[in-house]
Amino acid sequence: MLAQLRPDFPDVTISKIRFLESEGLVRPARTASGYRQFTSADVDRLRYILSAQRDRYLPLKVIKEQLDAADQGASKAMRAVDLSPAAGHRVTREDLLARAGIEPGVLADLEQHGLIRPGAGGFYDHEAVQIASTVRAMAEHGLDARHLRPFRLAADREVGLVEQVVAHRQRDREDVVRELATLSVTLHALLVKVGLREVVGRPVSPR
Repeated sequence: MLAQLRPDFPDVTISKIRFLESEGLVRPARTASGYRQFTSADVDRLRYILSAQRDRYLPLKVIKEQLDAADQGASKAMRAVDLSPAAGHRVTREDLLARAGIEPGVLADLEQHGLIRPGAGGFYDHEAVQIASTVRAMAEHGLDARHLRPFRLAADREVGLVEQVVAHRQRDREDVVRELATLSVTLHALLVKVGLREVVGRPVSPR
């Protein structure tokens, strides 16, 4: 594992890796006799941590938060997608604003750019609350609704592709849609992960 890391991070040591493990940033498996087993995913994770420290001067707390969020997102992506409407999760406009912690103007921008679409009677579903909360978190990094419009367009294209596949199916239609939904979410998450790994590895451009 050290041999793979040292060409890019010559100062990395066993004690450094053990410290990162003690802080919960990397979690290698262990053999029955207690030896650590590092997978290729563990090495990629260490590359991300070491790059974020060296190139972006991020504290370990922030790096851990980013990794935890990524792990949570990947875990959700790997679960079966539930396409059934969530009973009892219709919320009013006021409830959405309160739960997501956003202002009316932000919600208006989200609707204008197609990121949130109210349902019948002007009610919103549980996913709308989650979308609004996610956008609020992204806004803290300088991204607002107009920047996030490509996410809506990409999602619509993926939905259209799945719709073409199942258009003429009479049997097992719902099962196929659910499976394709899970696979598309997983593929999307992996492609974004690969792309962002390249972003982390690029040198910072002077301003």
